[in-house]
Amino acid sequence: MGYVSAVPPPRTDAVPEPEHEPGHEPEREPRSEAPDSRSSRRSVAVALLLGTLGATVVLLASGRVWARGTTAFAGDSLRLTADGQAVTGLPAALAIVGLAALVAVFAVRGRSRLLVSGLLALSGLGAALSAVLAADGRSALDAAAARTTADTAAKAAGLTHTAWPYVTAAGAALILIAGLLALRFGRNWPAMGGRYERDGSPRPRKAAVVDPDRPEDLWKALDRGEDPTSDQGR
Repeated sequence: MGYVSAVPPPRTDAVPEPEHEPGHEPEREPRSEAPDSRSSRRSVAVALLLGTLGATVVLLASGRVWARGTTAFAGDSLRLTADGQAVTGLPAALAIVGLAALVAVFAVRGRSRLLVSGLLALSGLGAALSAVLAADGRSALDAAAARTTADTAAKAAGLTHTAWPYVTAAGAALILIAGLLALRFGRNWPAMGGRYERDGSPRPRKAAVVDPDRPEDLWKALDRGEDPTSDQGR
């Protein structure tokens, strides 16, 4: 007679893993997107929005009246006005430079992108400073007085100023912020013609698999200019 133990066999509480059918892979949780990739995409969108909006504001505000005044002529008082282009054309010119630099950021890589980003930031800074420093508009009104009265000694009086120079400066500040974003995050931004490598050579494309038993695959290969029979017999 064999030996019988009174101690019950040990129990295992571990739940067995479910068996998977052959050829069926278990579902995996989707990988979360890298934080650097998300911040890079956000910075691209923000820089494009701010740069485009800022340049538009500068160009529009530069065409508005910045200063008003009067001048005496034949015993009467003539009203004078000077828009932003008459006061200084520098903000509008720099806004155009900023737009060109904003587009060029995505066409270059490496140090060239860094230089273009710096140009973008400097164009915004220069446009803002020139708008604020020229906000007085006195020289433009004096020139308008001399031109209106045909008297080179005529001067403008009763000067008043509008808020448009400072709106122009605010738009230029948006261009500056776009340039700073490009300097900070631009190295991770995509470039135009992204399928080309850094050395300019195109990335090799994988040849499509052609199933000789499927006529639609054969026709697609012929449309691509490929020989569907070249891989047979290998």
